[in-house]
Amino acid sequence: MAAGTITIDLHGMTCYQAQVAIDAALRRAGRATYRLELVHGYHGGSAIRDMVRKTYARHPKVLRLELGLNPGVTELVLREY
Repeated sequence: MAAGTITIDLHGMTCYQAQVAIDAALRRAGRATYRLELVHGYHGGSAIRDMVRKTYARHPKVLRLELGLNPGVTELVLREY
């Protein structure tokens, strides 16, 4: 875990379970937390990835999504470094 980043592994979860885990992390995220790194994978399907990108793109605590080079990871940027 990098300073200011919380990593959540969503493998094996349903969309509902993943959403509950992400919402809990967003509630717990303090001022020192800059990003949530969501590891959802992509080989087993894209339901969780699609849910994350649709639901949290306009969430009030999320500034923006960063997709990066790994298609199995989505980062929620909560504040700038």
